[in-house]
Amino acid sequence: MLPLSLLKAAQDNPMLVELKNGETYNGHLVSCDNWMNIQLKEVICTSRDGDRFWKMPECFIRGSMIKYLRIPDEVIDKVKEEAFKPRGPRPGGGPRRGGGGGRGGASRGRGGRPRGGGGGHKK
Repeated sequence: MLPLSLLKAAQDNPMLVELKNGETYNGHLVSCDNWMNIQLKEVICTSRDGDRFWKMPECFIRGSMIKYLRIPDEVIDKVKEEAFKPRGPRPGGGPRRGGGGGRGGASRGRGGRPRGGGGGHKK
């Protein structure tokens, strides 16, 4: 199970985010991107020493600052179920094509040229 697929499944669910500096943010996940930057709404922030709290309508957290995420168990279970579902037929139907492995002939590298020695053309 990949962290990004888990985060995408957790959208609109409550979550707790602890930052590397010790602050915690409790809110509902609005969105996330490929760098794990997240946007929360209805947020309650707690200072690193736990003495101060403040409420924000929304906040943006940079993914590189995240130390820990806590996500509800229901979301984790949902992602596990989806990971084990059999996938339907491929779009376009039929078996995979291409690859060329094991068919004999010269194997091709980048640019479609046969691999190996003998560079250049003969005249």
